[in-house]
Amino acid sequence: MTQALWSKESSTTQTELQKTITHFMSGGDVILDRELMLYDIQASLAHVQGLQRIGVIGDEELTQITTALAELTEQFKSGDFVLDSRFEDCHSAIEWFLTQKLGDVGKKVHTGRSRNDQVAVATRLYCREALDALASHCQQIGKTCLELAKKHEYDVLPGYTHLQRAVVSSWGMWFASFAESFCDNAYDAKNTYELINSNPLGTAAGYGVNLKLDRDYTTEALGFNRKQVNPIYAQNSRGKIELQVLGSFKNALLDIRRMAWDLSLFSTAEYDFVTVGNDFCTGSSIMPNKHNPDAIELMRAEYSRLVGAYNEIESLLSLPSGYQRDLQSTKGALLRGVSSAQMCLELVPALLKTLVINTDKCEAAIDASMFATDKAVELVIEDGMVFRDAYRHIKYNYQELENRKAIHSLKKRVSPGAAGNLFLSEIEGRLVALS
Repeated sequence: MTQALWSKESSTTQTELQKTITHFMSGGDVILDRELMLYDIQASLAHVQGLQRIGVIGDEELTQITTALAELTEQFKSGDFVLDSRFEDCHSAIEWFLTQKLGDVGKKVHTGRSRNDQVAVATRLYCREALDALASHCQQIGKTCLELAKKHEYDVLPGYTHLQRAVVSSWGMWFASFAESFCDNAYDAKNTYELINSNPLGTAAGYGVNLKLDRDYTTEALGFNRKQVNPIYAQNSRGKIELQVLGSFKNALLDIRRMAWDLSLFSTAEYDFVTVGNDFCTGSSIMPNKHNPDAIELMRAEYSRLVGAYNEIESLLSLPSGYQRDLQSTKGALLRGVSSAQMCLELVPALLKTLVINTDKCEAAIDASMFATDKAVELVIEDGMVFRDAYRHIKYNYQELENRKAIHSLKKRVSPGAAGNLFLSEIEGRLVALS
């Protein structure tokens, strides 16, 4: 292993106890940091450019460091440079690479910064990209649902409350509900992006440094919309930022869980309202007859996995102001949660496109009682009854509901957003505005 950045000893030889302690403190970091390495290089470039602007690094030195960072980027992408147990983390790896290449010039890179603001800015850059991806996934799911809502606008689907048959509904309305919810999820991702889009670089270990760092320059260079002004808050926001990001992913996965629950029920033999594509199903190791919607069930479980990551971070944050080493443990939960959630969300449009609606089974599940609400309203409008009297009348005269057609019920339900008036153009407008 390379010598630790904080070490006071010149020797890199470690006792077995020291190796065990080192592994306990940072053994997982070097693996996790493979996700953050390129963001840390990006921030390091902005930092040295800022140092050049205040005269700490010369023009030629900046050129040398810039060239070396570009070389490290390419080597890391190609696999020629591996972040492994030689290093504590990506920060030490970058400094080691620059020092090996440039000697004393490389040693200048850490002037005016701490690993505290390094990891904060790398994490912030990672989170911005994750939120961009989340917004994109939500838009794609929303668009797919909108397309299917148009296609199945008047395909009958029983509407349920309390898991009991309630009123006649439609697949168009079901798909439109998720189209609108994923509009909201995309907007939430974008709003969270704006909230976290502040630059902690230049706050060092949480108390600033005795250099007039050009933080406005690094803020602009890294694409942040503002700098995070207070250095103590830059450290106190560790974990808080991660919770904001995971919270946005939770909102999206909460809707996926409900969608997956519906599809799990509707694809059972007892309902048989929909057939899920073979690519998203598996068989049984012992029962030849099985056709299991395993992918849907795992999508349903994904929310729980994300909640676990969220709770792991939240439970760490009972801390005093300033940096505490506990905060290192937020990294794994964030990276696991985001990576797994993105994989799930990416698959949803393809899943939805495989669905085959079994219209005959859906229509057969409509019974006369499901027209009761429609008839009560008709008695109010056509016969002048007050609603509560119409309600009681229908409750004891279901025979009046025989021979009604589900499609007629759907088309007459014209309140804004209802099955006969889905307002798909309004949902579509919101999706277009997100682009």
